[in-house]
Amino acid sequence: MKNISEELAHKEFKSAARKAILAIIFFIISYLFLLLLSIAFAIFCGVLGIGLISLKVHWLTLALGAGLIGLGLIVVFFLVKFVFKSHKVDRSNLIELREEDAPLLYKDIREIVAKVKTNFPKRIYLSHEVNACVFYDSTFLSMIFPVKKNLQIGMALVNTVSREELKAILAHEFGHFSQRSMKVGSYVYTVNQIIFNMLYDNEGYGNAIQKFANISWYFAIFVMVGVKIIEGIQWVLKKLYNVVNLHHLSLSREMEFHADAIAVNTIGSKPFTSSMMRLDLSNNAFDRTLSYYEQKIASNIKPKNIYPQHQFIMNILAEDTGVDFVNGLPNVTNEYLNRYNKSKLVIKNQWASHPSTEDRIAAINNGNFPTGEDDGTPANVLFADVTNLQSAVTTLLFSKVTYKDQVSSDTFDEFEKDFVEDFKAKGFPAIFNGYYDSYNPTRIDLEQSTVNEADVTFEQLYTNEKIDMLYSSFSLEADINTLKQIQTEETDIKSFEYDGTKYQKNEIGLLLPKLEDELKEIQTSMSINDVLIYEYFKKKASTQQAETAYVEKYAALLAFDKHYESAITIVSKIINETQFIQFTTPVEQIQSNFSNFVQTEAQFKEEITRLMALPIFDKIEVELKEKLDNYLSKEQLQYFAFDSYNDDNLDVLFYALNAFRDSLYLVYFETKKALLEEMETLQVGSRQVVA
Repeated sequence: MKNISEELAHKEFKSAARKAILAIIFFIISYLFLLLLSIAFAIFCGVLGIGLISLKVHWLTLALGAGLIGLGLIVVFFLVKFVFKSHKVDRSNLIELREEDAPLLYKDIREIVAKVKTNFPKRIYLSHEVNACVFYDSTFLSMIFPVKKNLQIGMALVNTVSREELKAILAHEFGHFSQRSMKVGSYVYTVNQIIFNMLYDNEGYGNAIQKFANISWYFAIFVMVGVKIIEGIQWVLKKLYNVVNLHHLSLSREMEFHADAIAVNTIGSKPFTSSMMRLDLSNNAFDRTLSYYEQKIASNIKPKNIYPQHQFIMNILAEDTGVDFVNGLPNVTNEYLNRYNKSKLVIKNQWASHPSTEDRIAAINNGNFPTGEDDGTPANVLFADVTNLQSAVTTLLFSKVTYKDQVSSDTFDEFEKDFVEDFKAKGFPAIFNGYYDSYNPTRIDLEQSTVNEADVTFEQLYTNEKIDMLYSSFSLEADINTLKQIQTEETDIKSFEYDGTKYQKNEIGLLLPKLEDELKEIQTSMSINDVLIYEYFKKKASTQQAETAYVEKYAALLAFDKHYESAITIVSKIINETQFIQFTTPVEQIQSNFSNFVQTEAQFKEEITRLMALPIFDKIEVELKEKLDNYLSKEQLQYFAFDSYNDDNLDVLFYALNAFRDSLYLVYFETKKALLEEMETLQVGSRQVVA
């Protein structure tokens, strides 16, 4: 086995580091040139100002002289103000973790830093996230003097990994600072912070020169001149920022591969890759957990400890999508991740700071690394009292939420019952193997001739191959649209890969027809399968005296699909016709715009009335109904009068617009679900008849 230094010293990293260093040198030379010019300009302004004052002591010469001196200083200070700027990481959302809180975690970290040959963190903090990172407060002097780093560990991450997996993740974080060559990344980062400070972090500087300008209109003139000079300097700095940042991001991607290699050399490839594969699922589950409790704000309910709920949702999502469990944790595989992403288009994203998970895992699999073992011990054992810490993190997380009344905490049993009911209500029957999760069965012409004699089984209609066909069509359609965008719009993309073959931008015209023919072929197969599905269930319905109900529900979905398209067109039209509100607009134009809007608004009210007349609309949430009712109850809202907008009436309009859009989605969902539940009933009913 090669040692870590040899393993990591590959040509890609060396090339990225060399280019990053050259970019830094280029920046330093350009910056020093700008600084020397500004100093020379300041000296010239100072000499001229003092000369004016000494020529004749008068209030006018004093004002002009002081203005000139101030002008020179304004420009120089702009170029050196970053020296006095420090970047402090906000710790208000963090809880410091002492050794007595997590003795085993401290023990593991000491073992990791010894193996990786780096320093123990200055402090260890807990956050609420599915994440771990190393951070530090930085200043310009950070480039010269070493700064001790802090370790941040997300409690949601701990909640969903094993002890060995967490050790591998932490080894990755410490790996960023274990190699001497990694310091290049810190230098590039600091240079980026310097340029960013001069380009965008100018609030304090702007306030200072504004105070100078407010002293007198004489000074204001010199400030205006200074601002114009600074704008020219910023133009140059923007060019430098693009060069330095581009190479920084390239180096950053290589640093991720390096830190991965350190982690798998230290702990093993098995625990590291299994944790990486699970992170998206864990993140999705945590987002859903937060969303669940966001909906409970109106009821003044919050969790005492959110992490059992997070783990429950992660597991139920895994079970729902067919993920197996190993040692009590979802075992996410490459096959699972790639089930929904069938894209063959690869465009190198030069602005990405991290390589994709697929690329990182591929690099690990192609390397000569130890596998490592994982007995599945949960990471929670690393803490002396994990429940108490989880509750403390939860309390901090919800401390910034405003509740209208006395807050109460729900129990896990109450959460589980409520979530499962809601999850089932918002999902489709599982017997269809996810066929309809992202696909609507609306491709049937109910008047066309039928194929009642088609000999096909239920299982054949919903095989994994049919699911792959669906997602292949989605990905292919997205690839075609992306290539058309590259072809017709100005982009920096000059080349790309498709299905392992490299193409230049000017070859898109040759590739597109092939992809469009392939898409048509897949869509034809999908349409044929849809016809077979329709006829299969129609035949089932006929034998169960339920054909009328089945056909009616299918027809209802087809009809609402057309309604949905026309309704969404109205929504887009309203958004476009009211965009002017966001900008400064002449009064006459505002009045004209709202006058023209009357006709569109009448169409909008008709669409709302049509939607609310549907029987299935009764299932829509009361809050959405109230917003639509409130809007329809107003005969003719006045949105602008006496040279000002009527914000209350505009709120009524836009609340209704959002409620209408949400209602459309919900009605579509309920209409589709009604059909699928009817199909499920027919399938189950036919099995019972056979039995």
